[in-house]
Amino acid sequence: MAEISGLSGTALDFYNKAIGSAMRSSTSNISGSDEYTDSFSQILSSAMKLVGETDSLAASAEAAEINFSLGNSDSTHEMTVAQQKAYVSLQYTVAVKNALLNAYQEIMNIQI
Repeated sequence: MAEISGLSGTALDFYNKAIGSAMRSSTSNISGSDEYTDSFSQILSSAMKLVGETDSLAASAEAAEINFSLGNSDSTHEMTVAQQKAYVSLQYTVAVKNALLNAYQEIMNIQI
């Protein structure tokens, strides 16, 4: 389908599914819309889980920073690992968001 820089794995699959669904729906009739609704709801559900996981990792990193600042933890390693997990998760979430927005823009540009 399409190559989007910065996307791989699940995010690229979401994007390709969205584009593929849009292309199929533009050439088919409306009677098969339930299949696309289920697919969209699965994609949206997965994206929302990803946002929740990102929020959880950010909260964990913040808690590690607070514990280190208060002297409850002496391990800079644990704090750094928590921060990096949150950062990578945020980058991935932003890449998925951008892919979904690109897919939406592609769908909106389809000539009927």
